[in-house]
Amino acid sequence: MKREIITTADGSSSIRMLDWNENYHSQHGAIQETYHVFIRNGLIHWMTTNPTKKEISILEIGLGTGLNAFITYLETQKMDLQVQYEGVEAYPVSTKEVAQLNYVSELNAGLSEAVFLKMHAVSWEENHVLGNHFTLRKSMLRFEEITSIDQFDLIYFDAFGANVQAELWTETMFKKMYLALKNSGILVTYAAKGSVRRAMLEAGFRTERLPGPPGKREMLRATKPL
Repeated sequence: MKREIITTADGSSSIRMLDWNENYHSQHGAIQETYHVFIRNGLIHWMTTNPTKKEISILEIGLGTGLNAFITYLETQKMDLQVQYEGVEAYPVSTKEVAQLNYVSELNAGLSEAVFLKMHAVSWEENHVLGNHFTLRKSMLRFEEITSIDQFDLIYFDAFGANVQAELWTETMFKKMYLALKNSGILVTYAAKGSVRRAMLEAGFRTERLPGPPGKREMLRATKPL
């Protein structure tokens, strides 16, 4: 499938799938979207509701360009928090594409450039320690192949939209996510369609509609009950 590097409205890079006319991130701002959806309403929310916990296990559905993982790394280096991060991706971005992404400069993260590059270069299916308190595992799987049970505190659900991959936004998929989470674990996503929320509810989640990132009115957060 043909892909090209684009620049989103906040100046940060993304990748466009030309055949689908679908982007890896919001065209209104890739970095803005990551901070709003996954960091503030995901990671920070989890920390606020679990103030005594010093370890977190995160699953990302769609490692893609590595932006969510890299920003999570940057933010958690400032915290007393041990992070186990697993990114699932069936179709990794190429070395050539990684070289064209401008996240290091846009985030003023020159001191961590080697970490960003290493995230893409390290081997799959193994744990890799990156900096202080951050371990990355990349799994080359189709999302439908995930079989984890009670393993994660937080899921970043960043799959392509339901308009191009409807099978990833069904009760069946969200049941997999429900099973993968620990009790009281949360899932955050940029999506807010009524059909997505209903699929989450059918899988057993409690759901919240929250204000969306720039360019989107709403987003969803789902919690696995105790």
